[in-house]
Amino acid sequence: MTTIQQVLFELEADYLGHPYYVTGNAIYNALASRVDGPTRNTLQVSHGVFVPGEYGQYPDAHSRTGGAGAMGRKLHPVERYEDLFVFRHPSHRWLLDGRPRDAHNTHDLTNHGGRLAFAPTCYFGRPPHVRNHKRSVTWHVYCYLHGDGRVLPLSEETLDGLCVGGARNYGFGELSVVDTQTIDLEALDYSRLEAADKYVLELLSPYVLETAYPGADGQRIPWWWETDVDGRRITASETETPYPAIEHLGCHELRLREERLVSDGETYSLETVDHGQLVGYAGDTPIQTAKNGVRRVGTHAKFGFGEFRVWPATDERVATLTPRPSEAHATEQLSGGA
Repeated sequence: MTTIQQVLFELEADYLGHPYYVTGNAIYNALASRVDGPTRNTLQVSHGVFVPGEYGQYPDAHSRTGGAGAMGRKLHPVERYEDLFVFRHPSHRWLLDGRPRDAHNTHDLTNHGGRLAFAPTCYFGRPPHVRNHKRSVTWHVYCYLHGDGRVLPLSEETLDGLCVGGARNYGFGELSVVDTQTIDLEALDYSRLEAADKYVLELLSPYVLETAYPGADGQRIPWWWETDVDGRRITASETETPYPAIEHLGCHELRLREERLVSDGETYSLETVDHGQLVGYAGDTPIQTAKNGVRRVGTHAKFGFGEFRVWPATDERVATLTPRPSEAHATEQLSGGA
């Protein structure tokens, strides 16, 4: 049995750090002082994705359908593999298109002596005739933990009150636990993947190629990644260079990103393949690969790097939004309809 523990936090104070995610390294270090040595050794933490506490509806591939109420304020049932990823993409496609999606998914800024921080709550105006002239949207952070089955689940007392990001000594970046649940990866339904014959991989967190962290090794591009160049399928195993896919394809084909890992007050540079990219799948065990993607692969997987999702190649990754009535009417007029 492979168990993961999903955790949804609410951001209680201004946050100094990445605008769309909290690194797994930051969450791990916040937890490290609260757990014993064996737990620290085996515990692995994903990046934490910021989630707006807004209303939404289940994505098409989810095991549930229809509206989900205040979707961003709670965890949801996980029965299929696809259910794991509702909160893992910062675009949050579950947000209702009848509301200002982009505004709801954008942090408000606060200024602290010239240092900009991200506010835990955004406020939106409402029409004058409404009793309350403004409404608020709170920000949450979603991550998941895994490790030796003997250490999970961590208690809410252990998780509650973590501080992440900069200026933690001044109360910035405080998190409170909203919800937590454990999931058995082996018990999930993978039928949509089993029914497909071709797949693509979506990188959900950066994949580490080179690291300056002492004792950690750099990685090659995995042999089971496949990229299309000039109509020909290129796999990483076709070349012996340190970054086979990078040198063969060029940086315009696989986007690189410099990351940093902080440990004991020291900062270490990481060269990574940036997240948010798609690569083909050249392997022959997609279900096991999908499970490995949740557990993450490569150097510093313990701290959230190397996460990916397996998609059937025929799936539409971005759902087509239903146009609002005003938009549909405007389109009809432009096309000469009645």
